[in-house]
Amino acid sequence: MFKHNDTVIPLDTPFTIDGTSYPANWLRLTSIEEKNAVGITEVADVTATYDDRFYWGVDNPKQLEDITVTPDQGDPYTQYGLKHQWIAQVKDTANKLLAQTDWMVIRKVERSVDIPADTVTYRAAVIAECTRLVTAIQGCADVPALIAVVTAQGWPVNE
Repeated sequence: MFKHNDTVIPLDTPFTIDGTSYPANWLRLTSIEEKNAVGITEVADVTATYDDRFYWGVDNPKQLEDITVTPDQGDPYTQYGLKHQWIAQVKDTANKLLAQTDWMVIRKVERSVDIPADTVTYRAAVIAECTRLVTAIQGCADVPALIAVVTAQGWPVNE
């Protein structure tokens, strides 16, 4: 982005500095030295970023808890918050990880074939991580705490 005396000069727009008019393409066609000679400087375009999984915009977090919405017309409904959504996602991840070895559990029940010890250990670790995450998410007081929990997931690896 280009500035002259703290005034932003947009690209592809004609502008005037100290009584001199410049055409719309002047900034694109000149070197930085030519721009500096008339007092125009190039500065970094600072755009604040945010994680849209947790925020609607910069410093505008999404709701954490479920709320009941009662419209002027129609029936009340539940608007789910981030906790509800992340708990559902954590449970879905656990179910997908467990599904890979569910056939061994079925085989055990139907034909009494033992489940390998490493599989039993893996499945217990998946269930423990799911339980840990659900409890931690439920205990979050604000969005930054939720971010800390969900970005520190420690799912086991089935080798």
